[in-house]
Amino acid sequence: MTLATPHQPFARTLLSVALLLTSSLALAGVTDQDILDDAKTPDQVVTNGLGLKGQRYSTLDALNSDNVQQLRPVWALSFGGEKQRGQQAQPLVKDGVMYVTGSYSRVFAVDARTGKKLWQYDARLPDGIMPCCDVINRGVALYDDLVIFGTLDAKLVALNKDTGKVVWRKTVADYKAGYSISAAPLVVKGKLITGVAGGEFGVVGKIEAYNPKNGELLWSRPTVEGHMGYVYKDGKKVENGISGGEAGKTWPGDLWKTGGAAPWLGGYYDADTDTLLIGTGNPSPWNSHLRPGDNLYSSSRLALNPEDGSIKWHFQTTPHDGWDFDGVNELVSFDYQDGGKTVKAAATADRNGFFYVLDRTNGKFIRGFPFVDTLTWAKGLDKEGRPIYDDAKRPGAPGADGKHGSSVFVAPSFLGGKNWMPMAYSQDTGLFYVPSNEWGMDMWNENIAYKKGAAYLGAGFTIKPLNEDYIGVLRAIDPKSGKEVWRYKNYAPLWGGVLATKGNLVFTGNPEGYLMAFDAKSGKKLYEFNTGSGVIGSPITWEMDGEQYVSVLSGWGGAVPLWGGEVAKRIKDLNQGGMLWTFKLPKEAVVAKR
Repeated sequence: MTLATPHQPFARTLLSVALLLTSSLALAGVTDQDILDDAKTPDQVVTNGLGLKGQRYSTLDALNSDNVQQLRPVWALSFGGEKQRGQQAQPLVKDGVMYVTGSYSRVFAVDARTGKKLWQYDARLPDGIMPCCDVINRGVALYDDLVIFGTLDAKLVALNKDTGKVVWRKTVADYKAGYSISAAPLVVKGKLITGVAGGEFGVVGKIEAYNPKNGELLWSRPTVEGHMGYVYKDGKKVENGISGGEAGKTWPGDLWKTGGAAPWLGGYYDADTDTLLIGTGNPSPWNSHLRPGDNLYSSSRLALNPEDGSIKWHFQTTPHDGWDFDGVNELVSFDYQDGGKTVKAAATADRNGFFYVLDRTNGKFIRGFPFVDTLTWAKGLDKEGRPIYDDAKRPGAPGADGKHGSSVFVAPSFLGGKNWMPMAYSQDTGLFYVPSNEWGMDMWNENIAYKKGAAYLGAGFTIKPLNEDYIGVLRAIDPKSGKEVWRYKNYAPLWGGVLATKGNLVFTGNPEGYLMAFDAKSGKKLYEFNTGSGVIGSPITWEMDGEQYVSVLSGWGGAVPLWGGEVAKRIKDLNQGGMLWTFKLPKEAVVAKR
């Protein structure tokens, strides 16, 4: 037995205290400050978008354009079972644990060092769910000790981050009426923000805030003009103004009661202006001849007060939408210099084929330009950013005899010049990296009447590729000039998110199964790895134990194979899947670089 010196007990006490502190820190939940600081803390990813602005930019540069060829897979986790399709989520990472959703409303917690599954939660989905665009889910929100996500039967579920056990469950809307949730929720200033999907079923879109700790509803803001918003105090709902000020102002008759405008992609938050920035989907039905008017607030970007959901401003990208050009695509906050002044801007690449730059303080139009090669439905944008329609490119009205209206060929197709897949912004190059597609469609209108829970389109379509050798195009776009700096063409449509890093890298995936990395300045492809199934999720990067990691989901599915028309022929042989892949740069590669 060795006798302790007088100093040893004190040293042991200090060590015990240090270990206790370290342990408590490792088990700490996600705070509001963690969420606000996410873009500046590369050892964690606790928001969808790698920061509340949604820039999807990482300050890490150990992995860079000089050594990315040495990036190697370190583990892969199968989601298992027969549910191998449509993996569109972005993973989150906190204290060495990764949280990610899979198709069919499943959640996984994974040891980020080894890939060992820690727990799994499977939502019990009813038989009658009606997702328009596959059984996908785009991710979780982390808050305190909770992992929170939305389900295909329009519920919010909060799980304990350590056990996966249900803490609370809340019904957001009636799935039998066509509602669902596929977006990752957003936590802002202690409020859990979610939207709903279901625009193809004549739902009434809404954005709502809940108490993330117990699921209590705090406010509700309908996104169709004419519906009352509410705040909830002491369990009672208090009227908070009609969206748009009055019913039916930009809608005919009672169509505002089934107007769609679902904010199905969720949104981001700009702390500089204390504003939620969320897009809305198509008006219902698709047949625009049934609903003359602008049909607010469909196909729009909304700026909301996070305290009570009141609308600060709106910008409608496609008034009186007749082509299913949802306005849900992400509005990304960024600053740039113009004449020595800082412009607080926000940018979005819309489904309609136009790229818009707005003043995010007031929603005013700064500039806009096509970002696709072929855009036929409009002749351009006016000085306010409103489209100048080519009336010959609007599908014709159906006849009283039941025959459908005249068919037109329009580009882009309703799946969009860009769809849900998020773009990235590099703070180094000042460029946006936009996953886009070149396709068009034959489209015609049909007579339709609303029936609860039934498809409410009033239109038919056939999607067609515009080029023999490619559909997908990854574009580097200068938001100040509108110029395309470089492009990468892909045979199949691009359907996955993009990540930019300080290491002069841009990551994305393709349906052919490859995770790819490009030189952010030149567009040269520097790296690719075949994951075995289509990559339609959003990649992330983070630092752990002094090494830089990259993770992405693999699993083909989503809207393209379901709605793709002639395009579906190009991807009919692609394998479905359900894998979570993680890569890292070995330490020796970093040392060799330095």
